[in-house]
Order: sequence, then structure tokens, then C-alpha cells
Amino acid sequence: MARPDDRAFVRLPTLASAQAELETCTFCPKLCRTVCPVSNAEPRESLTPWGKMSSVYHLARGDVSQGEREGESGFAEVAFACTNCGACANACDHQNPVGPTLNLARDAARKAGLAPEGATRVLAGFAAHAADSELRARSLDPREPGTNRSRTALVVGCAYLRGAEPEALAALQVARALVGEDVVLVGGCCGLPLLHAGDDEGFTSNLRAFAERLAPYSDVLVVDAGCARALRAIAPLRGVPTPPIELLVERAATSLHALAPLPDVGPARFHDPCQLGRGLGVYEAPRAVLTRLTGSAPQEFDRRRDGAACSGAGGLLPITFPEVARAATRDRLAEHTRGGGGTLVTACASSLRAFRAAGEPAVDLVSLLARAVASGTTLATAAPGDEADGPDEPKPRQA
Repeated sequence: MARPDDRAFVRLPTLASAQAELETCTFCPKLCRTVCPVSNAEPRESLTPWGKMSSVYHLARGDVSQGEREGESGFAEVAFACTNCGACANACDHQNPVGPTLNLARDAARKAGLAPEGATRVLAGFAAHAADSELRARSLDPREPGTNRSRTALVVGCAYLRGAEPEALAALQVARALVGEDVVLVGGCCGLPLLHAGDDEGFTSNLRAFAERLAPYSDVLVVDAGCARALRAIAPLRGVPTPPIELLVERAATSLHALAPLPDVGPARFHDPCQLGRGLGVYEAPRAVLTRLTGSAPQEFDRRRDGAACSGAGGLLPITFPEVARAATRDRLAEHTRGGGGTLVTACASSLRAFRAAGEPAVDLVSLLARAVASGTTLATAAPGDEADGPDEPKPRQA
């Protein structure tokens, strides 16, 4: 029996498939509000997971007057105030997929002409973004993918190629050392900016085309966890076939003997990237690598592993809500300082850039790996008893 106030999603009809998810949040007593990096950085009720989902719910039903364009845009805008970090779903007793639902809401908002200017700008510039990523990859590895006999491809991710080029080059060096043979660098973009900017169909189409470029390879190593999650977790949900996908840090964790210790690094604190941790369930591999490199287990944030707090750099938040994104980054750095400081290590290009922009000389794990393999034995298989416990079991979230 329908509720007396149950109405169709007349304003954003494409969200009818997400009605259960939206209602779960709308009628919830907000138990996850303490874990959202966005509303913690900008304490507004509308930016809590409950506020974002209920705003979308009421907009979709037509509860906001269509004559109030500014009001509608405000309700739609909060769907873009999410980093897709997954912390709220992790804290939710129902495991409600807030991030994926808000991604659908972004798509619906775009179709209704309600997407914010930043998201519209990302969509308009995506072709140039992908082309630039390809050019930057070719500057590091001039060979076109598929034109040689290499069996292994390396995807570093557009965030590394366009914003952390030294780390991208380091990743190529690490991959070749750990594999023990030639590795081809694949440029371009998997399409996640399209998903986060509100073009769901465009994302799937781009992801399929990107995966087809990887088809000739028997193995694909990936550096950026967002790209890895797109290929390893989201692609199967969308019927997109891919070759076996392995994170570079997972490969390194099974080849610890090939990594020379780096005694000059000093105390290091590891920041769990959201897509690596909650997105793919990979927590042990980076810690095993850091322990090998520094000689001791890495220091930890108060909130870590599946409870780790986001840097604020994901989900296009730096474009749609830049001040909030910077505040979230400052929150993470303050937590690092309270814990005693030291070398801040991450494995996420977006977090790396955000930390550095805020004045913290953060280091990417791949940079340390490059130094380690340059001095190590660079064998492609682990010596007996010298490998980590193995890659963590991935726990993919929905797209």
C-alpha cells in the first residue's frame, strides 16, 4: 500500500530507479553525519549526507517550485558536494550507496539544465582533458600502445599525468623494474570526470573505449586508485570487459625483496586514499611496502583504514566547491600535525596535489618505490617468505 504522500519523481524522472536509496537517507536520523568530510569542513545541514540525499529527493518529486530556478539550482547543486569517498555508506547500518546515488542525481540535474557551472565546464573540456593526458603519456613513453609485443600495460591515471608528472615517470620506472620486462604506458582518461560531472552514459561509453585499448595486454598495472576502481569494480557492473587489473602497489607488496630500504625517509604517516581503501579494500599492501622501505610500520591517522577521512580532493569537489575542498584538506593536515607530523605519504594523485597546494610537502608512495627499485634487486617475483600477505580482498562499491 502506497504512503499517502508517495508521489512520482515528476521533476527528475530518471531517478525513479534510486527512490529506495533516496528515501532511506531522507527518513533516517542522520547517523552518518559525523563522517562526511564535506559537512565537517563546512558545517551546513544541507551538506550532510542526509541533506544532500533529501534535497535530491524533494527536487526529484517536484516539491521545489519549477518557477524558482534559483531554488531548484540550489537543491541540485548539493548533489555535487560529495567526494565519493564512501565514508557515509561505510558508517550506515544499511550500507546505503550515497555516492553512487548522488552521481545519478548529477546526471539527472545535467539533463534538467540544473548542473552547476563547474561541472558543465568539466564536461565541455573533457575531450581536451583526455587528449592532453594522452600527449603527456607519449612524452614519457613515445610508443603507441598496441604497437609492440609488451604483455603488460601501465595506467598511471590522468591526475598523475596532468598534475604529478614526476610521479608518473617514477611509476613507469617502478613497473618496468617489478615486471622485469618492457611495460607500455597507456594515456588518456578512464572517464571518471564524466561520471562525477553528471554524464553517466558518456562515462560508460568512455570507459568501454578505454578498456578496449587495454584488451591486447595480458596484465594491466594501475597506479591511480580511482582508475583501478573504475576498471576493476565499476566496469563489470556496466558490462565492460577488461583484462586482469592489478594495482602497482599490490605488485610491489608481493616483491618486497626487490625494494631496497630507504633509511633517510624517517617516520612516515600513511593517508588511506578513499578509492584505494574503502573503494577497493586495499589496506595492507601500502603498509607492507612502507614498512619494508622505512624499517618500521607507518604511523597512522586517528581515523584510518575503512574509517579514514577524505582529503577533500575527490568527486570534482575542488571544482564545484573549492573552498570546502580546501577546508577538508586543511582538516587532514591538522590531524597529521596533531599526530606528530613526519613525512606524509599518500597513494593518490588528487590527495598529493591537494596536500602540496596547502603547503605540506607530501610524498607519493610511488616516488619512494622508484628510489627503492633503483637500489634493489629488481626481480619480478618475490623470494620465498619475503612477500607481503598478499593483496587485500577488494570490496568494490557500486558505481
